[in-house]
Amino acid sequence: MNATTRPIVIAHRGASGYLPEHTLAAKALAHAMGANFLEQDVVLSRDGTPIVLHDIHLDSTTDVAQRFAGRARDDGRFYAIDFDLAEIRQLRVHERTHLDAARGGHAVYPQRFPAQHALFQVPTLEEEINMLAGLDHSRGCRTGLYIELKSPNWHRSQGRGLSSAVLDVLDKTGYSQRPEQVFLQCFDDQTLQQLRGQLKTPLPMIQLIGENSWGEDSKVDYDYLRTPDGLDYVASYAQGIGPFLPHIYLGRSASGDARLSTLVTDAQTRGLQVHPYTFRRDELPPGIGSFTELLDIFIRQAGVDGLFTDFPDLASTYLQHAMPAA
Repeated sequence: MNATTRPIVIAHRGASGYLPEHTLAAKALAHAMGANFLEQDVVLSRDGTPIVLHDIHLDSTTDVAQRFAGRARDDGRFYAIDFDLAEIRQLRVHERTHLDAARGGHAVYPQRFPAQHALFQVPTLEEEINMLAGLDHSRGCRTGLYIELKSPNWHRSQGRGLSSAVLDVLDKTGYSQRPEQVFLQCFDDQTLQQLRGQLKTPLPMIQLIGENSWGEDSKVDYDYLRTPDGLDYVASYAQGIGPFLPHIYLGRSASGDARLSTLVTDAQTRGLQVHPYTFRRDELPPGIGSFTELLDIFIRQAGVDGLFTDFPDLASTYLQHAMPAA
C-alpha cells in the first residue's frame, strides 16, 4: 500500500456485526457506515437464480429446517440448489447459528443480533445490486460490489454454471464493464482463470487463500500460493489476494512485538493488492487486545490495501483519523 493511499473497507457480508449476514438490512447499514465495497457471496437456487448466501446450505442462517422439514439430503443438510426461488423467498434469515449437537441453535456470535429474531429474507444478487445502486443515487456516492463465487466446481457437479449466471446479472444491471466498481473473488484458481480467458470479463479478480485443511472447493494448494512462485502464478491471472489473517500476523515475539510474514510485501512487489479477512471486534487474534490494535498492525505495520470487516463503521472511523483525506 502506498503510504498516502487509504485502504478500502470491505463490508464482510454487510454490516454483519450488527445485523444478520447478507440481508438487505445489513447491506444498507454498511452502505450508510461508509464501506467502500460490500461483499456478496453467491450461490444458485434450483431454478438458476443467483442468490446472496454464504453457504451452499441454508440451515445455518435460515429457518429452512422448520419450514421444509423433509427436504434435507442424506447428509442432513438443506442445499440452496434444491429449492426454487419461490420457496427460498418463504424462508426467514436469522443470525448464524451452530448446527452441531452440543451447540445446535446457539448463535456463533452471541453478542450480535438475537438469533431468535428471524425477520429477514434471502436476497437475489440482482435485488441487492439494484438496492445498492439506488442508495448510491440517493446518497450521492459510489459504492463497489465485491462478489465471491461460492463452490463453483460443486455447482458444476450439480449441472449448474455459477460464473456465467453471475456475469449475466452484472451485465443486466450495468456493472459488467465497471472494473473500478466490481471485484470478483474465489477460492478456486481455475474459476478465476476461466472468468478471464473463456468468459472474457474485464473485472479485477482476487484469489482467496485459505487453509488446505478447510476442504475448499478447489484442488489448488494454498500453502504454495503464499510462496514467491505461487504469487507469481497468481499474478498471471488475478489482481490481488485475499489471505486469512494468520497468513500475515504470526503472533507476538518474546519482546511483545507483532510478528509479520512477508506475504504483503511479496504480493505487492508483484503488483497484487492484499485484502485480508476477517476483522472482527468480537473475535480478535491471539495477543491482540483491541480492534484498534488489530487495525494498527495490519494497516500501519503490514500495509494492506484493504480489509474485510464485520464492523465497517469501526474501520471507516479508524481510517478517517489515521489517514485523513488531504
